[in-house]
Amino acid sequence: MEAIAEIDVDSRRARVYAEGWQSWSVVDVVPLGRAPFQPTDPNSLVIDCQPGVGSSPEAHQGSGLLVVDPGDGRVHVFGIADAEREVAVVRARDLGNKVVVQANGDVTHTVDAGPGGIEGALARWGDDFARRSGLAPSDIGSIPPVWCSWYQYFDAVREEDIVENLDAMDELGLPIGVVQIDDGYQAAAGDWLESSGRFDDIAGLVERVRSTGRRTGIWIAPFAVGRSSRLAAEHPDWLVKDPSTGEVVDAGEVLRDRCSALDVTHPDVADYLDAVFASMASWGIDYFKIDFAYAGALAGRRHEDVTGVEAYRRGLRTIRQAVGPEATLLGCGAPLLASVGLVDAMRVGPDIALHYEPPTGNPSMPSQRAATRNAVARAWQHGRFFVNDPDCLVARPEVERREEWAATIEHYGGLRSSSDRLRRLDAWGLETTRRLLLPASTRPLVLSE
Repeated sequence: MEAIAEIDVDSRRARVYAEGWQSWSVVDVVPLGRAPFQPTDPNSLVIDCQPGVGSSPEAHQGSGLLVVDPGDGRVHVFGIADAEREVAVVRARDLGNKVVVQANGDVTHTVDAGPGGIEGALARWGDDFARRSGLAPSDIGSIPPVWCSWYQYFDAVREEDIVENLDAMDELGLPIGVVQIDDGYQAAAGDWLESSGRFDDIAGLVERVRSTGRRTGIWIAPFAVGRSSRLAAEHPDWLVKDPSTGEVVDAGEVLRDRCSALDVTHPDVADYLDAVFASMASWGIDYFKIDFAYAGALAGRRHEDVTGVEAYRRGLRTIRQAVGPEATLLGCGAPLLASVGLVDAMRVGPDIALHYEPPTGNPSMPSQRAATRNAVARAWQHGRFFVNDPDCLVARPEVERREEWAATIEHYGGLRSSSDRLRRLDAWGLETTRRLLLPASTRPLVLSE
């Protein structure tokens, strides 16, 4: 890390925003003097932290973007120019009456004296970054309201569950435009075209959804390969390796299976990805939730000597080519800045949950508190980089403080989605679901001045 700036600060008023590496990483506007979050859980270290960097106990750390408000009316923005090859890490170390900023790559330091403090500066920087990434406001399109199976059925979902809720949408008059089949249909991570045994005919189910005038979506984690999968057994050479040991790189625990990272630079992997996504597209699926996407950017030895960011972006482009320009790509667990211009929507926080507080105390784990924190902090990205996805509305009675989560969706949601068993909603849950399921607005939530 190289020192790039030293800024005098008012220790009572100074604040900092340090962009997280991916969707679930902790992000917020916090007092500069607050101790930085330090992930310690092994799975969190793999999932939440930028590959090969880790975190610093003495500094706030941003992936490609860090903003310091010293309390004097001017905001210092440290950001990368683009994310084509790498995403530089930026750190801010609080020394009491000053802050030292360091980076391990090229970042630009600008001083923003416009209105809105940190939030306004982020919006203006976002406008510039979007333009440099080739995005225009007209490139960000609205997305219909979605129903997703995950938070009711999790990976035990059956074909009958999808059909039940499909019928309920018409019975209850819910304006749902996309029905998303989530995790549980596939045999394993990597074996996406093989059934788990709970789905008899996915292509037929897709056609049934489409016959109601709705689109069909599917969940997939294309860059994660389960150690128990047939793909891993038959093609170990398709996996990213640790250059020092030759062992496959750990991609964390995904779907209760330890996973490895798919090497998208291998000449046969592009054909594999094309076959999977083209098959799904041929069934009529045109909405794809690309989850655990960070796996595509993990550091390691690949068939070609490229950075993890380059490999990740190549993988997304391969998927886009397979599904066509009109399909919707929703990133999740995805490197934020490295995805700009390549996805239509992006999860901006950890998973929602029925509980309010994260059960382990880890602020990047599923909970309403964590999902709300990130949805608010990243509101400025909506309509600039993509359609923000704060995560699904869950409105059934057993959801703790469900009224607060519904209010977050109402004020900060871009993508609107539901994930309840629809016929089991009570009167409040049904009315709230019906009221909030609207097409995603594309207007930025924070306006540049």
